[in-house]
Amino acid sequence: MNVRRSAAVLAAVAVFGPAAAPAAFADDTSPSPAALPSGLYGTSDPKFDGVFRQSYALLAQDTVGVKPAAKAVHWLTGQQCASGGFAPYRADASEPCDSKTPVDSNSTAAAAQALAALGDDDKSLAKAVDRSVDWLKSVQNQDGGWGYNPGQPSDANSTGLVVGALVAAGENPARLKSQKGRSAYDALPKLALDCGKDGGAFGLADAKTKKLSPNADATAAGVLGSLGKGLVVSPAPKADDSAPKCAKPDTASQAASNGAGYLLKTLKAGDDHLTGAGDVPDVGNTADSVVALAAAGQREQAEKSARWLAGNSAKWAKDSGPAAYAQLIFAAHATGMDPRDFGGADLVKQLGAQGPPAATASDSSAADADRDEKKDEGVNIWWIVGVGMVAGIGIGFLYSANRRKQQP
Repeated sequence: MNVRRSAAVLAAVAVFGPAAAPAAFADDTSPSPAALPSGLYGTSDPKFDGVFRQSYALLAQDTVGVKPAAKAVHWLTGQQCASGGFAPYRADASEPCDSKTPVDSNSTAAAAQALAALGDDDKSLAKAVDRSVDWLKSVQNQDGGWGYNPGQPSDANSTGLVVGALVAAGENPARLKSQKGRSAYDALPKLALDCGKDGGAFGLADAKTKKLSPNADATAAGVLGSLGKGLVVSPAPKADDSAPKCAKPDTASQAASNGAGYLLKTLKAGDDHLTGAGDVPDVGNTADSVVALAAAGQREQAEKSARWLAGNSAKWAKDSGPAAYAQLIFAAHATGMDPRDFGGADLVKQLGAQGPPAATASDSSAADADRDEKKDEGVNIWWIVGVGMVAGIGIGFLYSANRRKQQP
């Protein structure tokens, strides 16, 4: 959502400290754009978000009826470990994964959602999805949720994303229970905050106190997960501007209702968009919130915020890369807007230019030429600085896997 992967990484860092960051942080070598695989979307270093941005891109293309290039799909499936899990990026996928390979729930869940959408008639893709689901089942926490890495405490970002993957794969999250008999729908209410000053939001763990603090990105993920929805949401059948009543989050449905109310209030207070420190627009989390509100039946505010995105997201998307264009496509789809004319921008063409030409000829673009012009849309030093800031001072600054993003 922003790219939720980064939010979950930082949630883990907030609990465990900098040592909980992905193992890839320890590797200072970065491939040059010329050395990147031809099937990969984006030209920035994929070390931290390669699988995630690829999954978002492929799922967004499928959502708008574009058949991705076969080599783009092949690159993603080639990243899967024999266990079924995915790491953020494996430079040499011919080498088998081992105990040091940093497989995580977010990369795996994002890949599973994308491959499930693409694999209706493809047995090999269906098998890849099944293996991913099996791996996700194997790392479920006893409280019913998921953390970023196996063994880490459950967080709303990771749990929400995994629920989306399970649903996409045809699983019923309510039936997937830990040894203690708990499902994701038991875990998510525990990650939701009470009404009053916290407004019913889902929380992100604070670095110092380890207590949950209201967080827009965690709330968007928590709402989707609590409603059993994935990244692709159809528009609500009718507009609804009434704020849901906040009550104790004893159930997943109530936690989702509370979270939607929090997003409604926050978006209205911010002229239909979220802001970070210094009143900087938070475009990525606004897009995530649009999808969550559409899933919760709050179409009127979702449409208002989507219109704001249409007029204010161009530079952010250009600077941020493939996953950003995918997020905007998900938001457009969730509100019934045309992603090929989103504030005058053709999001489908712009996303296509980030990777190999699509198999659908009408949606192919001069990808190779455009890719040469793209710079710095991936994880940069500010993302890494952001991890240190969160761990060091306990403030909920989150950074997208494509660009630093400050949370409200």
